[in-house]
Amino acid sequence: MGIKIVIADDQALIRDGMKIVLDLEEDIEVIGTAVNGIEAYEAVKRLNPDILLLDIRMPVMGGVECVREVKRICISTKIIMLTTFNDDEYIINAIAAGACGYLLKDMEVAELIEAIHDAFAGKMVMPPKVISKLSEGLSKVVKEKNEHVVVEQFGFSDREKEIAKMMARGFSNKQMSTILYIADGTLRNYISSIYSKIEIKDRSQAILYLREYFA
Repeated sequence: MGIKIVIADDQALIRDGMKIVLDLEEDIEVIGTAVNGIEAYEAVKRLNPDILLLDIRMPVMGGVECVREVKRICISTKIIMLTTFNDDEYIINAIAAGACGYLLKDMEVAELIEAIHDAFAGKMVMPPKVISKLSEGLSKVVKEKNEHVVVEQFGFSDREKEIAKMMARGFSNKQMSTILYIADGTLRNYISSIYSKIEIKDRSQAILYLREYFA
């Protein structure tokens, strides 16, 4: 059984071009297309695809909002953001909302096919330049906002500040490990250190607390 895909993009050339390319793959089937965020949401609700390829800037309903709504009704659908915009704030918001990947439209067809297979297998999919952009953006925000409070009150290291910021944004351990290029065990050690420093052991309570500083 092939990987079922819905493509959502308001540009016909991009949308139809991707459909033609993907339909050539034996194990991939494009079962629907959409021209705006609402259509994308309705297509997922109706067709229950394995993967939604979603443009970040969509009319009627924006890409990030569409991710949130889709994950609310169909958590099993993997969402890959596909866009021309290499903007760290878009990346942060899309991944935090539940997207499993963020790809740029200038990528090669072979890279897109590989990313689809990786996403279907449960992996995070982001090219190195996107990961680098995201890491730089997180570091910048952490340094600019409440850094003196975090350092003086909690004694967070630079890495702990990055992780605390991502936790406040709603990132999962898997997402953080991928973006920061650190092993899962190392990440858990950092998180344990953060819990110890803020004196909170429950993850949900810790996230709510950290949002006061990093929201």
